[in-house]
Amino acid sequence: MSLDPFPIPDDSGNGRDRPDAAPIDEAEMAKRRRDMVRVQLLGRDIDSVRVLDAMRVVPRHLFVPRDQVSEAYEDRPLAIGMGQTISQPYIVGLMTQRLRPELTDTVLEIGTGCGYQAAVLAALVREVHTVEIHKRLAESAARRLKALGYNNVHVHAGDGWKGWPSDAPYDGIIVTAAPDHVPEALKEQLKVGARLVIPVGNQYQKLMVVTRTEKGFVEESLIDVRFVPMTGGEDEGA
Repeated sequence: MSLDPFPIPDDSGNGRDRPDAAPIDEAEMAKRRRDMVRVQLLGRDIDSVRVLDAMRVVPRHLFVPRDQVSEAYEDRPLAIGMGQTISQPYIVGLMTQRLRPELTDTVLEIGTGCGYQAAVLAALVREVHTVEIHKRLAESAARRLKALGYNNVHVHAGDGWKGWPSDAPYDGIIVTAAPDHVPEALKEQLKVGARLVIPVGNQYQKLMVVTRTEKGFVEESLIDVRFVPMTGGEDEGA
């Protein structure tokens, strides 16, 4: 069955999608998805079979505004409204691979956006909790994920700086917006042995992996990245 993309709010909260847009060629989208995995992921350093398989399956073109469907599988981020973006496919693959998700895991995502990263995680773990500070985006993503059958994803509207303590601790946490430092609440919601994958910095950031050990936390710096800022937070009384 073919599904059209859902309207994604713009900065005014209105849907951006054009009702008269041309029908989507699902066979062409599947080919572009396979090419994306072959060139952008396998062609670099993404070698997790499970991550590659998930990204071959999740229909990225159904997570972008209708006027950007033709660009859904290109090697770059795309605007999704409300000042937010869907990450470049390679970055989604890299962050997911470094999380090292297992089938029995319960993971937390901070920054739901359009729901694409949550959908990729949903194909890899038992349960996903995802938190989005923009209520309209959270509601839109929840409808989209439900309609596409991702029933193991739970979307919450809230401040990601606080994580989602009611279902902690987590087997992994992934953050798709950039704080200027690693939030302590997220570190404390990790199980021992679990990883937090997060971009840290201001205008430009370092992608970090923070691993909780019996003795504390170990940080690893990966690559330079650029994400939208993580809003809310300890210093804003949110």
